[in-house]
Amino acid sequence: MGHMIRIVLAALLLIATPVCAADQPTQQPGNIKDYQLGVGDKVHVTVFNEPDLSGDFEVSSTGVISMPLIGQVQVAQNTISQVQALITEKLSDGYMRNPKVSLEVLNYRPFFILGEVMKPGSYNYVNGMSVVNAVALAGGYTYRADKGDITLKHNGTDAKAEKVDETATVNPGDVINVPERFF
Repeated sequence: MGHMIRIVLAALLLIATPVCAADQPTQQPGNIKDYQLGVGDKVHVTVFNEPDLSGDFEVSSTGVISMPLIGQVQVAQNTISQVQALITEKLSDGYMRNPKVSLEVLNYRPFFILGEVMKPGSYNYVNGMSVVNAVALAGGYTYRADKGDITLKHNGTDAKAEKVDETATVNPGDVINVPERFF
């Protein structure tokens, strides 16, 4: 009888394991606390107990979001926690007493893939993306692609393109270049 109970418990454990894994949060780009917002990101700002101040906002081409009451807030190149603190500070400055602000990213800005892929261009970022996933989204390599000389430029004005392999992690705003090989 004890042997049967162990078998049933082991079977239940095997069945429950994938369910528990599915409840885990999806992988975010890099470290989510360090993620810097940029042009094209869409965020949801929640000001607790103030539904008129809460909502979805897209980071404009100038790096700002426009919120009710406080107007434009410079968010580009700031982390999520920095933006939360900035909004809290602006709301505290004569508008609210002790506001509680939460911010989450709804849609990340696109990444770009150039060069010897079937459909170069910009694509929506997907959490946990690697270079090979990005190439697949772009329709795969052309016959002229140099798979051993792929470069990746992480988002940012001072970023430098670095040579990577197909397993390299892609973040929102990154630019992937697949050069042409010479025979």
